[in-house]
Parts: sequence; C-alpha cells; structure tokens
Amino acid sequence: MNSTETKSAEQWLPTACILCSLNCGLEVQVGGADGRRIERIRGNRSHPGSQGYTCEKPQRLDFYQNGADRLKAPLRRRADGSFEEIDWDTAIAEIAERFQSVREQHGGETILYYGGGGQGNHLGGSYADSTLKALGNRFRSNALAQEKTGEFWVQGRMMGTGIHGDFEHCEVAVFIGKNPWQSHGFARARVALKQIAKDPNRSLIVIDPRRSETAEMADYHLAIKPGTDAWCLAALVAILAQENLIAREWLAEHAVGIENVEPLFKGISIAEYAEICGVPEEQLRAVARRIAAAGSVSMMEDLGMQMSVHSTLCSYLQRLVWLLTGNYGRQGTSNAFAPLIGLTSMSKGAGLSKDGEKPEKLSPVVGARIISGLIPCNIIPEEILTDHPRRYRAMLVESGNPVHSLADSQRMRAALGSLELLVVIDVAMTETARLAHYVLPAPSQYEKYEATYFNLEFPKNSFHLRHPILPPQPGTLIEPEIHARLVEALGALTAEDYTPLRAAAERGRGEFAKAFFTALKTNPTIARYAPVVLYRTLGPTLPNGAAAAALLWAASHLFVQGNPASAARAGFAGDAFTAGEKLFDAILDSPSGVVFSVEEYEDSWRRVRLPEGKINLAIPELLAELPRLTTEPLRQNPDFPFILSAGERRSETTNTIVRNPEWRRNGRFGTLRIHPEDAASVGLADNDPARLLTRRGSAEVTIETTDTMRRGHLSLPNGLGLDYDAGDGVTLRVGVSVNELTASEDRDFLAGTPWHKHVPARLERV
Repeated sequence: MNSTETKSAEQWLPTACILCSLNCGLEVQVGGADGRRIERIRGNRSHPGSQGYTCEKPQRLDFYQNGADRLKAPLRRRADGSFEEIDWDTAIAEIAERFQSVREQHGGETILYYGGGGQGNHLGGSYADSTLKALGNRFRSNALAQEKTGEFWVQGRMMGTGIHGDFEHCEVAVFIGKNPWQSHGFARARVALKQIAKDPNRSLIVIDPRRSETAEMADYHLAIKPGTDAWCLAALVAILAQENLIAREWLAEHAVGIENVEPLFKGISIAEYAEICGVPEEQLRAVARRIAAAGSVSMMEDLGMQMSVHSTLCSYLQRLVWLLTGNYGRQGTSNAFAPLIGLTSMSKGAGLSKDGEKPEKLSPVVGARIISGLIPCNIIPEEILTDHPRRYRAMLVESGNPVHSLADSQRMRAALGSLELLVVIDVAMTETARLAHYVLPAPSQYEKYEATYFNLEFPKNSFHLRHPILPPQPGTLIEPEIHARLVEALGALTAEDYTPLRAAAERGRGEFAKAFFTALKTNPTIARYAPVVLYRTLGPTLPNGAAAAALLWAASHLFVQGNPASAARAGFAGDAFTAGEKLFDAILDSPSGVVFSVEEYEDSWRRVRLPEGKINLAIPELLAELPRLTTEPLRQNPDFPFILSAGERRSETTNTIVRNPEWRRNGRFGTLRIHPEDAASVGLADNDPARLLTRRGSAEVTIETTDTMRRGHLSLPNGLGLDYDAGDGVTLRVGVSVNELTASEDRDFLAGTPWHKHVPARLERV
C-alpha cells in the first residue's frame, strides 16, 4: 500500500509524538467519518529510543492534526489587511520577485530567516538552506536562540562537542531549573525518575524554586530564591574547592585550567552565597559532598535556569560541578553523542579552532554575538525598528511563531508589521501568519515524511524517519517542494542542472553517487544547492513517495565516512559506499526508527575537539563575570515585589502547535500559582480573579494557591493565549499569552537569552 493512501481504522500505524524533543515512538489508528481522525494512540514498543514509553500528552495530537485553523491554500494579504487565496504558481512567482527586489536594493543580508524545524519537523527545514543561499541570506534565528545558545557557547568553549547525561545508570542525578516529569529531556524520563527515587543507593537532586513533581521525588531539593541559580551553583563549586573534594588526578590527565579556576572559588563566602540563594549552608554542603562521593553523576539544566539571570554563567558553573568531580566519559556520566545531522555547528563538530578560539560573528545593528549561527531572539525588534542601513527589511518564517513565542509580543508585532516583506510557511494560521504578506500552507507532520534531529542518545543513537499516516490536505505542499520552487523561481537552479543527475539516478544509486559526488567537487551550483538538487534528482526514485528523504541519503554517507566504527557496530559495515547505502536503506525501511550508531566510552574523549583532546575549565569571560555575584546582588524592585516565571510546564499545557483549546475540557488550567501567604498578603484567595502587572503589560488571571511555590514566586503556564478561530468567525483565546508580559531588554549579557523565568511583577485585586 502506498504510504499516502488512507489506512484502515483497525491498523496500528507507527509514527511519533511531536510535542517535545524526545519524539517518542507511537502507534496510532486513524478513522472517523472522513478517515482523517487520529482516534487511538499508544506507545510503540518497536521504537529503539522510547521502547513503548509515552506520557499522556500525545492523546491531544488529533487536535493538532484536525485544527479548524489549518491552512488550505496560499494566502496573499490585501491592502485592507484581509487575505485572499491565490494559486501556488502566483504565490511562488510573487514571493521570489519581492525577495529579489529586497536583495537587489539592500542586499541579501537584510533578509532574516526564523524557524525551520519545531520539535519534530526538521527534515523539511533542511531544504530551506538552498532558498537562503539563493537569497544571499546571512542571518538566521529560531527557538534555540532563546533557550540553548548560552549553553552551546559554554559547551563549545569547554569541550567543543555536544554531550548528554546518562540518567538511566547514574548514581546521582541533578536537575537545575528542570522538571523532567513534565518536560522529559531524556528517554523514558518518568521511568528513570521512579527507578532513581526507589533505589537507596542512588540520589535525586533538584535545584528549583518550586516544589515540582520531580522535586517531590528528590532526596535533596534546593529550593532557591528565584533567579539565584548562579549563587547556588557557585557555592557548590566553592565547597568542592574549599573542602578539597576535587578529582585532581583525573583533572591532571583530562583537563586544563584548574589553576585559573580554583583560587576564585576558594575566596567565595559559602555562608553569604547560601543566604543569598535561600538554601541552608549545610544543605549545600551535603549536596556537594554527595556529588563528590558518587561513582557517577549526570546533571541537566533547562529553561528554568536558562531563561533566568546569569544563565550563561550558570551553564558554566554547573559544568564545573560535574567536571571537577570527574564525571565525564563513562557510564552514568555525560558523554558525547554522534548525531546523524547536527542541529548546531557545535554538534556537527565545529567547536573551536586548533588554538581554542573561534572568530566571533556579530549581528549587524546591535552587535550581539551570533552563537551556533543564530541571532539572539530578543534583539530581533532592535535589528528591525531602526533607520540603520543594515537593518532587516524582510523575513521568511518557517514552522515558527515569533509573535507569540518570543519576548515582548507588542514590540515583536510592531517589528514584523514594519517589514517590507514577511512570508510565513506553516500548517495553521498563527499569530505571526496574521501579519504576513504571504502565507504558504504545509501539510501536517502526519501527512508527510518527517524526522527530528534531536538524536542525542548514547551509546546507542537512533533516527526515526516517520512515514505519513494520512494523505496531505489538498492545497498544501511539503516544505522541500516549496523551497525547490522558490530556488527555481529565483533562477538559482534550472532543468539543465538536474538533467545529468536525474539520468544517473535512473541507472541506480551507485551511478548516482559517482555523478553526485563528482558534481559537488566540480560544479559550485550543485554544491551550493545540494538539498534541493537531491530532492529533484534522487528524490523521485525513492519508494512510496519518499522524495523528501533524499537529503538523508547524503547524511547517511557522510555519517558513515566520519564515524565508520560507530556505524559498523550498529550493523552498517563494509566499504564507505556500501555502509552508507545500508544505513540509508535501513532508515527508509524502518518506520519505527533505526539505531544508526553504537558508541564506546572512549569515543566521548575522541570528540573533545580542543587542544590535546583536553577539557578547558577556564573561560575568561565568565571567570570575569563571577565576582559580580558578590559586588552586584539581585535587587528587588519595590514596585514589583514578586518574581514571575512566565512559562511553566504543566500536565495541562503542551506544544503551541496544538492551537485548539477544546482538548482542555476538565479541571483547572491557566491559573497563576502563588504561595497561600503571598496571596493573603494582597487580599487574594484561591480561585479569585486578579490583575497581574509587569513593566511591559498586564493580564487578568485566576489565582491558584499552593505551598509548592516559594514565597515571592509566581508562575504561569506555557502554551496558552493563542488566538484560535474555530471556523465560526469567533476567535477564542484561552489563558494568558505570557510574552505580552516579558521585555526584550531583559536578557543575558553574553548570549542574549531572555529572562522569562525572572519577570518582576505585582498583583492587584480585581
């Protein structure tokens, strides 16, 4: 049966969840009156990563698949702000012409690209690279730039490779600003948490102001004051230094820079830092000693820390905790994974140069650091709302919704509304799409071949090419086709470029490989636009309409060439071509996913891409920042006596691609969580309405009192405040859009990441 044919309701079809980065394998049944409903969902035991595990959130996926605001035809905005449907040929021609006009008048560097992935939509986004090269684009951004770039920068400076913790086997697990019970972050998270909690020989440590579901299970909960992660982590490092709990022999063999780091922490007053972060000194000492005594430690940071003050410094400090105690490169610790396709330059192996440095790229207007090729999200309005000659004048937004998801929605709307051209490629009519000049509809992630590049497992790493379980909705085009048409309309590729490679592909992949790799070396055009070339030439020869997977053919060969031993241990041995073909065939033929790499622990050391393969402990920019913890304490604004965490993960929230609010039929949701004593201090009680105010905006909220919150701390959930048109002309908005309350100027000094988890606020009775 062709993969795009409608399946019978009784058949269980393999696919995956797309609501977080884990992308757990699922099996679903489709049916309903039109045969397009996702009616039943269960975990897929054949998936090599999740092995049948899933949480409750995938049960909401039909609300994504069958949202009433799904796009069904290309749209063009009229002068009055309304939209009209147009055909694809018109849309592609006009968009190409208008982008060309911007490029010719102002240069391709004035075109900004945002998005290109989502949690499980990375395959289509890979083809955007060809469009961007045709436009002369230089600047890009996406959600990673408001979450992970500080961590990426630190990891590049310290190790030059991506790493992931082994929470299945570690003796001690530490989570900082992370609640894996809700946000996962590693395979089969809830199973692993339960196993750690039940084992008397293992310990679970949580650093979080809130007593989250994970903190409830913890042996040690460091309930810090909001925004004081840096003081807490610096105190832990100081205890290791002052109590001589450092793994000196291990460091002498594997690291450099301890002599520049240790003296700074020996001078820290642990008692003072304990008081600042609100954690008893003895509890800090007990945690540091437990980490130092453990046979293996894995630590993970997440948005609760990464979207707060001193976030890049915190990424550095938490690494010092596990590196100073020797927790890298063996079971139960952090290890370097081998991705099939890297999401960042660092994960692809481009850490630092041989001398440990890397030329710094800056944004054109603000001069902000560009980390992993990404413009900081918080500076986007400043790069547009200016008369600077190098300002961004056009944007292509793909699988992203910056108006809703980035800080300061009011300013983001003003910035995007001022552009000469805004083009959006998406599945639904998002808040950003409503501002666009053109909106191009893509199929849902269940109507096309797709994949995630969040392949972080060690020692066995897996990749899942999801097959479509439903035919595409009429009027939509898959992203590879959209980008191929744009590249061709821009005149970058013609039929003459494809003809020799198409002929070679018809003769078989062996002939195609010879022709393609020769063309890469001899024809700059083929090399420049390789993804679209593969899609147009090799793609049509792939089985069951899998043309979008053509890029994975090249990725398979490149992976095997770069990691022959790892691929061979996974079953893909032989000469380079044979092994690459085996891997690609396995990816195509494994609808539940395939293990493509099996690592050994010494591989983690081979991937440390710094001089002599040693870890760098000393980062001058952050060591210079460390004294500010003593000289510049956090100050509370008396006009805003509370600290709001804008975007808590809860069981009743989900990825914002699920726009239809009807799935929330029972229970309370969207509430503002607050400690009962704090609520009483402003005359509020449980379930009362209130007005929440920040420096940037205000919102009506419903109070939920709970002693899981620390005094002075407020929390609103993520994923709400979306404008949803159910098709009856009535726009529904459920809950608060938290970025109406955040400010773009509140950001990390180095990476520019936002302080969504540290928003000064006050409450008023309604």
